[in-house]
Amino acid sequence: MKIDNQLLSNLEKLSNLYVADEKREEIISQLSDILAYVENLSELDTSRLDSYFSTLSGGTPLRDDVPSSSKEISDSILKNAPKSEDNFFIVPAIIE
Repeated sequence: MKIDNQLLSNLEKLSNLYVADEKREEIISQLSDILAYVENLSELDTSRLDSYFSTLSGGTPLRDDVPSSSKEISDSILKNAPKSEDNFFIVPAIIE
């Protein structure tokens, strides 16, 4: 996959982020390096590994899932949102 200005523009729109013109080439280069690294991973021979292979003995440690309903937490999160209404984030539609 080739990262170009058009793809970067699409990623900006989907992520609702803005990349300054002077940073575009640097970001394109960094994203290309990341993709090249991930493509190297596809060269690994994993045919002899079990699908449940893990480097952790006993599996992945999990924390207790305890819900929190503190109003202060949601208020502090929503105050940083560009747009919010009725305790929800307002985001641009990405499917037209």
